[in-house]
Amino acid sequence: MARIELLAPAGDLERLKVNLLYGADSVYIGGENYSLRANATNFTLEEIKEGCEFAHKLGKKVFLTLNIVFHNEDMENVFKYIDDVAKCGIDAFIVSDAFIISYIKKNYPHIEVHLSTQNSTTNYEAVNYFKEEGIDRVVLARETSKKEIEEIIKKTNVDTEVFIHGAMCTCFSGRCALSNYVTNRDANRGGCSQVCRFSFKCKEEKDFTLATKDLNMAKYIKDLIDIGVKSLKIEGRMRSLYYLATVISSYRKIIDGIYDNTLTEEELSLLDARVKKVANRENSSHYFLKEADWTDQYYTGRVEVSNQDYLGLIVDYDSKNNCLVLIERNYFKPGDNVEIFTPKGDTYNYVIDKIYDEDMNELEVARHPDEVLKLKFPKKLEKYSMIRLV
Repeated sequence: MARIELLAPAGDLERLKVNLLYGADSVYIGGENYSLRANATNFTLEEIKEGCEFAHKLGKKVFLTLNIVFHNEDMENVFKYIDDVAKCGIDAFIVSDAFIISYIKKNYPHIEVHLSTQNSTTNYEAVNYFKEEGIDRVVLARETSKKEIEEIIKKTNVDTEVFIHGAMCTCFSGRCALSNYVTNRDANRGGCSQVCRFSFKCKEEKDFTLATKDLNMAKYIKDLIDIGVKSLKIEGRMRSLYYLATVISSYRKIIDGIYDNTLTEEELSLLDARVKKVANRENSSHYFLKEADWTDQYYTGRVEVSNQDYLGLIVDYDSKNNCLVLIERNYFKPGDNVEIFTPKGDTYNYVIDKIYDEDMNELEVARHPDEVLKLKFPKKLEKYSMIRLV
């Protein structure tokens, strides 16, 4: 039986590689044009090709977002761009404008077309309509409940993809005009200024915000598997390598543990706590079990405490001195209990002993982010292994 897909976000080529190495089955990316994350680094055509080659060697897939709301001026080069991207080897386009569906299915029948969450699809009749238009998969609106998802699957026989983790929109996805109104940046064409995260002053001199808590479905993955969802999607093309490695590896363990019948309640609680801890905002399951309400949002301000568990990215091994070479990310010192984790899923409990700089000079503490440091360790670890506080 094919296992449910774990789909990860990649804002650049390095994030693409980290996601796939840490357990994602597929990644979704944005090119330099027609993507909703204008502030992300995004991919050149050469990088798209390299990313596809990297993924396909691992037996994994790459999906490309083409999901802005198109205006007339966007039409001039879109067909050439689609052709260029198709030649790079992508496995699916994620689209929102209806006209693109038939064009891609007619000219590139070997490439899947997925209906973006920007279309805000929440009912089975809409799914069946787009099925007739040629859609291979529907990314359901984040505002759909468990009951609605189950009914859509039963009445459409179309592959469904749902978001399981990350930031939520205050408004329906694809229907927000706040950014346009307040900052003149079009949220539906890649320029969202996240006005819903702004803090506003009220007459009572209290802060007021529209901001939502993040989505976290770690405890409901089995429900999604049982009702027949095909793909579980993580939000966050602009998230850090540590965030992606932590979230993807945690959900990978949850999914595999469910299928292998090895996931215990204790392990699930630990993994749930881990993905909660890696983000700055609180989280909830939002619409999945009930209509989202005030408990799923921050109405009167919030405090976001930056996570400082991520200590370093391992980039090399100094075999002469038997040391891991790492790039520091946060402060640490001798005596700290840490965990080293790798893309293969191996973990090592480790107590920081001596800290060295590049030239093997001993340091009292590590206090300079991006400094290259060394730690004694008996074996070489694969690239993109990381260190975090226990």
